[in-house]
Amino acid sequence: MTETITSRPVRPAPAPPVLGGLGLFTVLLAAALPLIDFFIVNVALPTMGADLSASEAVLELVVAGYGVAYAVLLVLGGRLGDLFGRRRLFLGGMAAFGLTSLACGLAPDAWSLVAARVAQGASAAAMLPQVLATIQATTSGPRRAKAMGLYGATAGLAMVAGQILGGVLVAADVAGTGWRSVFLVNVPVVLAGLLLAVRTVPETRSARPEPVDVPGTLLLAASLLTLLVPLTEGRAAGWPLWTWAALAAFPFLAAAFYAVERRADRAGRTPLVPPSLFALVSLRRGLLLIVPFSIGFSGFMFVIAVGLQQGAGLGPVAAGLALAPLAVAFFVVSLAGPRLVARYGTRVVTAGAVLQGAGLALMTLAAWRSWPDLGLVELLPGAAVAGAGQALQLPVVFRIVLSEVPPARAGVGSGVMITTQQSSLALGVATLGTLFLSLVPGLGMRDALVTTLLVQLAGVVLTGLLSLRLPRTIG
Repeated sequence: MTETITSRPVRPAPAPPVLGGLGLFTVLLAAALPLIDFFIVNVALPTMGADLSASEAVLELVVAGYGVAYAVLLVLGGRLGDLFGRRRLFLGGMAAFGLTSLACGLAPDAWSLVAARVAQGASAAAMLPQVLATIQATTSGPRRAKAMGLYGATAGLAMVAGQILGGVLVAADVAGTGWRSVFLVNVPVVLAGLLLAVRTVPETRSARPEPVDVPGTLLLAASLLTLLVPLTEGRAAGWPLWTWAALAAFPFLAAAFYAVERRADRAGRTPLVPPSLFALVSLRRGLLLIVPFSIGFSGFMFVIAVGLQQGAGLGPVAAGLALAPLAVAFFVVSLAGPRLVARYGTRVVTAGAVLQGAGLALMTLAAWRSWPDLGLVELLPGAAVAGAGQALQLPVVFRIVLSEVPPARAGVGSGVMITTQQSSLALGVATLGTLFLSLVPGLGMRDALVTTLLVQLAGVVLTGLLSLRLPRTIG
């Protein structure tokens, strides 16, 4: 009697999810939306203030409320994506972004607009970390390098395009909507993005998801709030006692956050921001460079919008289009970035800082010599050179920061990077914007603008020096 042994066929391991071309376009579209909305209001603020009878302090909250909520919740958004699925958080965050954009566009008064902007920032914080985490989890090798390069190019272009688009929409006064169109334009874009995402974005999540780090989340939120809120609101509010008390509390809260995160990391848990992640040289040095770059970028965009409209007397369209050469140069040069990095390594970033500094110096000279006749023609040479320099920095640094982050920590790594960028963008408006507006009464608009641009130029020099410490090649 023979016994027949049958063996069950072994099922092959499921293929890892792959992000196709249309899926990459969809997530990059989502990456552009929050950054466009950070900058799109700069040229619309005067019209908002007149229509809603809003004070300067409330108008600053329209900008700061979005930026602070966005920065505070970004790392948590990355962790939730790791835990519950990045596609799920991406779809939910995008839908919420569309709804809150609609609420901004329909806001009946200034405080309703502030509340809607805070909710819009929170929605962006749920959506954006999933973009980088999805790219990290679904691409590798040259495809990842290309996707990261496109992400960096999209981010830089969105920041400039937002300001230009804001000016065009306000002046166009589409169907009598005025400034409201800068928010309402998001709604059809979000609907199209949702339809594409359902079909093209694969689901990914961490293989070993960790629960939410509640103490870390609360301490990070408290730290960022005590730094960003007083800096953005202090000048307009007259620097009351609470602003100084909040700033004094910031270093203690930041120290407590670090201590809690280090304890959790050593205990084998995954804290909100694992200190062990900073052992990666590429991540640590790349983040350090992102800070002065982003502070200078957002501060410049805010100051130039105010200076061109209130000082040079330009309308919203002319003020926005004055930066068109910067956007065009950024887009063209960013396309060549991956090839330059492959040939010259990260010294491309140093070259970019030199170019950006030269362009900023040309714009400062134009403001000094041509004021108040300052517009597209006068700013064109400097803006084009500065845009080319920025294109050689931002996309490359994004690649560097995440180059060594393991896929299991993709959500945490991308959340940390975007939080650093967004906090620095908010800090730039708060610091350089406050400096500029504080100098105007004593120095006049021209000299205040020139002084602020020179301060930013010092930041560009710092960025160039920091770039010399980056790893020579990208993993």
